[in-house]
Amino acid sequence: MKTEISDRLFKKFAALVYAKCGINLHEGKRQLLRARLAKRLRAVGVESFEEYYDYITLVDEGSEIIQMVNAVTTNKTSFFRESNQFDFLENTVFPDIAKAQKDRVNIRFWSAGCSTGEEPYSLAISVLEFFKKTPHLTVNIMATDISTSVLEIAAKGVYHESRAEDVPMATLMRYFQKGTGRQEGYLRVKEEVRRVVSFRNQNLMRPFFFGPVLDAVFCRNVMIYFDKVTQQNLIRRFYECISPGGYLFVGHSESLAGIEHEFTYIKPTIYRKGCQASEAAPPKSPEK
Repeated sequence: MKTEISDRLFKKFAALVYAKCGINLHEGKRQLLRARLAKRLRAVGVESFEEYYDYITLVDEGSEIIQMVNAVTTNKTSFFRESNQFDFLENTVFPDIAKAQKDRVNIRFWSAGCSTGEEPYSLAISVLEFFKKTPHLTVNIMATDISTSVLEIAAKGVYHESRAEDVPMATLMRYFQKGTGRQEGYLRVKEEVRRVVSFRNQNLMRPFFFGPVLDAVFCRNVMIYFDKVTQQNLIRRFYECISPGGYLFVGHSESLAGIEHEFTYIKPTIYRKGCQASEAAPPKSPEK
């Protein structure tokens, strides 16, 4: 088996990945690409990366391209990751929603790039916990990812206990079931949480499937894989599907600096639609 990827072939793979899912594979990702695609070569029975490229572009343009995307996308996440954002939900967003909607609350969030499901389940738990005494509560957490393999894991809602080691014990007892027998050492998200989360395959380069109805979009640690042109296009489309006063949450290593947008900067990693600067508490330090 030929184990190296030439300059010419790497550029072809990078162009294909960019065209299919907007991910920008720069030169520093060559060894990552080689390592992750090596298993796919064996799976489809070809001897070189050149043959594999021909296979996915000329022979099987459907299912194997999905497998390739699954292989090259990174899927690291955890429950209640970036806890400061969940604090902001509980201290600012949820109280504002409760005040505006009173006893009939309807919450619609989108976890864009949800990976194996920890993020949308964390959002669902936060909503259910805060509004547990609200008489009429409707919660819709839309969770999407381009990778079909991580969505299969997410839909099951079963995780090794180590994945939830930072979750408070009271939350574990309230919203998770502990496995026994063959499932010992594993946790399953309870039905009351799973039923408010819907998983769907979504390529962020394709049209979105809803209009301006969302209270918040969480797209965290996804845009770092895109170039500025793709980021700007994505931010514009997120803005269009968030309702006035709604929020955009991005990852801790991301910001909208250098991108033209209509959001109001609230604090690092948090932006709001249709909010005048005077409505939000002034940030301690302006975004660079």
